[in-house]
Amino acid sequence: MRLHRALALGASMLVLLGACTTGGGSTSAPSTQASAPATSSAPPPQIKIGSDGFYEAKLMAEIYAQALEAKGYTIDRTGIGIGARKVSAPALESGKIDLKPEYIGSGLAFYEPGKQTGDPKANQTELQKVLTTKGGGITVLDYSPAADQNAFVVRPETATKYNLAKLSDVTPVQAQLKFGVATDCPTNPVCAKALKDAYGIDVSKAKLLSACDTPMVQALKGKTIDVGELCSTQPDIVVNGWVLLQDDKSTQPADNIAPLVRNDYLAKLSDADGFKKILNDVSAKMDTPTLTDLGKQVSVDNKDIAAVAKDWLTKNGFVS
Repeated sequence: MRLHRALALGASMLVLLGACTTGGGSTSAPSTQASAPATSSAPPPQIKIGSDGFYEAKLMAEIYAQALEAKGYTIDRTGIGIGARKVSAPALESGKIDLKPEYIGSGLAFYEPGKQTGDPKANQTELQKVLTTKGGGITVLDYSPAADQNAFVVRPETATKYNLAKLSDVTPVQAQLKFGVATDCPTNPVCAKALKDAYGIDVSKAKLLSACDTPMVQALKGKTIDVGELCSTQPDIVVNGWVLLQDDKSTQPADNIAPLVRNDYLAKLSDADGFKKILNDVSAKMDTPTLTDLGKQVSVDNKDIAAVAKDWLTKNGFVS
């Protein structure tokens, strides 16, 4: 999330937040050369793929995993859904996992609070500077057009009662509202601190819940909270008719998705460029509306993540 994805939840489903949908990190035309690993007597080394714990991050990790499998890579999926960024980032730095999908604006804020911007290319560049020094070096591959940001939503009756359309409207009535925020919100610079600094909103007593997942959705539905943090691409917002509060002071960064991969894994490959191309080609095909639809299939229609990933990859020619 978002940063809590990082927020994330507009990123998709994205639909809703007005998530940034600027193009991916590479402007070069796709290569026509085969992207399979270079012919070698030995297969490429197994790669350990991980992700944050919410459904969208797990979906993107599975999409990257299956795309690599189709080209002969062996995947260790143990780290998929390993936990929030405070867990997944150290896992990548330590080598517990070799690759994870990241929301680049939130990822940058995790390491360098205040440097995140609404420009995905700038976020990618700054994140790469930071990760060059982490865990022996980590590479940020091309980011996708798909973006997902942290989003705050309310039920329509709450919006009507308190005349809420944007986060600034929440400030004068915050004492009358019950908040639900991501479990990492207290330490996430684009959550608690951003809300306090920009809007004067204090979420120190908010319920801590999985931001882009079922617990937050259930809390909003059950009215145990009035304002909930979701991801902008989260289909529950549209399905339930919830009101997405405008981030009118632009506290949330551009959160396009990019794979992060350890340099020591890349060094083991006989065709590192071919490996990167597999992932970059997948990222280039993923836009926000598509990500939102895939997320709906998983979180609303309750389809299996692996099946949703395979279907999309098949339709786009990445697997047969």
